[in-house]
Amino acid sequence: MLTRELLIGLVRLLVGASPRWIGSQPTDTQRIYFANHSSHIDTVALWSALPPSLRARTRPVAAADYWGSGRIKRHVALNILNAVLIDRNGDRSENPLEPLFEALGNGDSLIIFPEGTRRAHALPSEFKSGLFHLANRFSSVELIPVYLDNLHRSMPKGSFFPVPLVCTVRFGSSLSLAANEDKSAFLARARDAVIGLST
Repeated sequence: MLTRELLIGLVRLLVGASPRWIGSQPTDTQRIYFANHSSHIDTVALWSALPPSLRARTRPVAAADYWGSGRIKRHVALNILNAVLIDRNGDRSENPLEPLFEALGNGDSLIIFPEGTRRAHALPSEFKSGLFHLANRFSSVELIPVYLDNLHRSMPKGSFFPVPLVCTVRFGSSLSLAANEDKSAFLARARDAVIGLST
């Protein structure tokens, strides 16, 4: 069965996923890492780029309809990544963010992709509202923008195997929700922070 060390080794062999801490440093501070999303390998690449001590307490947020289906994907999501699975197509009477609220309340850090789904291009599309609600409810948690460089070429949407390319994971400066900042302004600023790491 696939192990954590084997998975990290495969990711580094295939795409590198080398971390570049540009505006922040790896610390034990509770954080939400938010990034562009263009590849099936994004989640594993970002998680693998974290130092082991941070990786152990950082949980990727993943779609249950994809990562919860199939024995191997489910094993990777639950037993290796310790992912928080969310139901994108479930009962709308329940808040889909509740599992994230619970994880943050327990002191975990999170990896999220605010676009909500993979895109076929390098730069992120408009962010959905989830990041705003998390920032509003957990104001003490640092928000770290992340740009995943080249992964849209290594394993684009629709492909099944990654093309070996050198990819980097760029971590930017933390940001927070400003006083009286509305949702649209905050999400635009957060998206711009990710885009700013692309060059």
